[in-house]
Amino acid sequence: MTDRRRVAVVTGASSGFGAAAARALAREGFSLVLGARRLERVRAVGEPLGALCRPLDITDEASVAAFCDGLERVDLLVNNAGNAFGTETIAGADLAKWRAMFELNVLGTLRMTRALLPRLVASGDGLIVNVGSIAGFEVYPGGAGYTASKHALDALTRTLRLELLGQPVRVTQVAPGLAETEFALVRHGGDAERARQVYQGMTPLAAEDVAEAIAWVATRPSHVDVDLLVIRPRDQATAMLVHRRPAATADAGPAR
Repeated sequence: MTDRRRVAVVTGASSGFGAAAARALAREGFSLVLGARRLERVRAVGEPLGALCRPLDITDEASVAAFCDGLERVDLLVNNAGNAFGTETIAGADLAKWRAMFELNVLGTLRMTRALLPRLVASGDGLIVNVGSIAGFEVYPGGAGYTASKHALDALTRTLRLELLGQPVRVTQVAPGLAETEFALVRHGGDAERARQVYQGMTPLAAEDVAEAIAWVATRPSHVDVDLLVIRPRDQATAMLVHRRPAATADAGPAR
């Protein structure tokens, strides 16, 4: 019997928002195709869900092509893969880290979208969800490389919405604030103590909070387009304004 369930592709599905989104979409009845560089970890997430798991490096054109090869149907693309590297000032910018962030956060999303857009259009009711950040419309000291890349992702997303007007594809950006995932650990080069301080004294979002929002967007009626969904923890008003209880350190700084 042919599986008639809607097919969702999720990038960066080995952990964090991507893994949680896979679980949330599975609960909503989607058939899953999951990709990540860490194949064993994405299999650990996807195999219990009955997902097709493939290696994927969205910074590599050949990897994207191999991942997409043979996917006959795609109804939903969740462009989740992305990250931040470092907290250097503009004066002390590490150009290699800037390039890595743009390759991952902007060009990687572009590669996946371009590769799967024909299938999304052909589905007759496609949806693209780009996982952005409040850093896509806010800035903070030490975050210029990351915020610049997320501002670019915001521009890409909004432009795509204009270009697809009249086509059967909706476009949504989900923009989280402070969320406790591996994000801070990667950004601080594996320094667990610095990563822990990012969330000290406040209650951040969990990956599941963002995943539930993605699943909600994915289950709206086909005539409803959620252009932008901003999700912050109650303790956060802006990227720089966070309520921290007494045990917090003064220099924790923003995380997303």
